[in-house]
Amino acid sequence: MISYLEFEKPVSSLQDRIAELRGVDADHQVDVASEIERLEGKSAELLASTYASLTPWQKTQVARHPQRPHFRDYVKHAFTDFMPLGGDRCYGEDEAIMGGFAKLNGPDGVGRRVMLIGHEKGHDTHSRIKHNFGMGKPEGYRKAIRLMELAGRFGLPVVTLVDTSGAFPGIEAEERGQAEAIARSTEACLALPVPMVAVVVGEGGSGGAVALASAERVLMLEHSVYSVISPEGCASILWRTSEKASEAAQAMKITAQHLKRLNVIDRIVKEPIGGAHRDGQMMARNLANVLTEELDKLSEMDSETLKRMREERFLQLGG
Repeated sequence: MISYLEFEKPVSSLQDRIAELRGVDADHQVDVASEIERLEGKSAELLASTYASLTPWQKTQVARHPQRPHFRDYVKHAFTDFMPLGGDRCYGEDEAIMGGFAKLNGPDGVGRRVMLIGHEKGHDTHSRIKHNFGMGKPEGYRKAIRLMELAGRFGLPVVTLVDTSGAFPGIEAEERGQAEAIARSTEACLALPVPMVAVVVGEGGSGGAVALASAERVLMLEHSVYSVISPEGCASILWRTSEKASEAAQAMKITAQHLKRLNVIDRIVKEPIGGAHRDGQMMARNLANVLTEELDKLSEMDSETLKRMREERFLQLGG
């Protein structure tokens, strides 16, 4: 059962009507197939037109959709042989940032060994609390550093899936060196001797996202967002009220389409019509194909070229 967002209410109404007609057809053997077919066509057209003209704030809502695929979903449908590795060897385990060895499923059926790292938000109350809503703590970023160094040692490309509203802002995270851990993780990305591709699959929030996205190739899903602060946070600073979040989202240029034009990202990955949450398996297959294309190109480059690409890429931002 799809959970509909506020701006999807017209589509929701059509789907409710279709469900009613199916019930009539089942209960009374009345032939309403033609009307159901007509309404389904109208619903599909309305959904496509709605998602073709989303505002930045609406895209933010889609990026946060509770049924949107997260790290574990991509592991299940785009990778095989995932071997999770835990702990930062300094403090403990952080469930918000996961990672390990995996095999990327290419379109030709041949898998590619990679080091996979990403944020996991969870899907229900229990899992969201367990994964801290995808907000990484210092031990999570130090674990990411450890895994990136391991990838460099074994010559494995690194793939990161970014999906966080930001790093955890709690006092215990600050006590354990949150800012330093994020900076070190960013540094580890830039120093990698192997190819690295980062994908913003949902929210890319602040330094918590950059710490896993300082790659030579940064991709975004079609309806994901990437920004230095959330629209609500920006609105609270500028207008002293989060109710201006829609205006803030528009001004901040946080969508994949805006950021591609600004050369902040390199490529937009197409989502199924109606968003990734409507067909997570298709989204995972699309992403696996795109990642394979990107890594095929990067695998031909030596380590010095890759490092120089990252350095030049980030120095040119805002130029």
